Amino acid sequence: MAKEWGYASHNGPDHWHELYPNAKGDKQSPIELHTKDIRHDPSLLPWSASYDPGSCKTILNNGKTCRVVFDDTYDRSMLRGGPLTGPYRLRQFHLHWGASDDHGSEHTVDGVKYAAELHLVHWNPKYNTYGGALKQPDGIAVVGVFLKIGHEKGEFQVFLDALDKVKTKGKEAPFTKFDPSCLFPACRDYWTYQGSFTTPPCEECIVWLLMKEPITVSSDQMAKLRSLFSSAENEPPVPLVGNWRPPQPVKGRVVRASFK
Repeated sequence: MAKEWGYASHNGPDHWHELYPNAKGDKQSPIELHTKDIRHDPSLLPWSASYDPGSCKTILNNGKTCRVVFDDTYDRSMLRGGPLTGPYRLRQFHLHWGASDDHGSEHTVDGVKYAAELHLVHWNPKYNTYGGALKQPDGIAVVGVFLKIGHEKGEFQVFLDALDKVKTKGKEAPFTKFDPSCLFPACRDYWTYQGSFTTPPCEECIVWLLMKEPITVSSDQMAKLRSLFSSAENEPPVPLVGNWRPPQPVKGRVVRASFK
């Protein structure tokens, strides 16, 4: 069997380029954000999401992350505005997190690492299929939300309570009537840049919208996320933690801010 990518020393981010040459490309994500170097772009519009809770279908542990999947067969749950030229369809959201509360996010802001990072993945239906969108520089739009430690977030708990059904790799369960816009921060200010998926094959097709303001979750809530396993039910248990890619070279890309 081909070597499967992962986050361990033998198959982690430093090795991904061996099987996925994109991983050494010029527009890789995540990146370090240095706010002193980021310009406000007054042409950037506000963004909005109109999600249909009925489009939320399943929750899945794929051994790399926990993913919630949406029906994207028509324009049901949509992202609009911001740096985007048209509407994008929500396909899934997932998270990246660390082994402890002091790290876990993929993007960093002025050296600050957050406890986790939420990614809501949308695709541009003008390219007809998700697979087609992956081949276009504006094919995918990802909203990134940082999670910091503080008071518990009730809306996040609804998602966490479903994790008991997908403890181990390969498990999938129904997860319905959830509107992920409840996980957005109150302030919609964002940074945007052109980048890639942070997991192999690391396609460079993403317009990033990174929220300036983190949401707050409790340490207990983060512990629940870390109670997942990257191993299957019939295998020795391996905790699903540390599923984050470190920042990649910016290589001359410009990061813009929607705010002063």
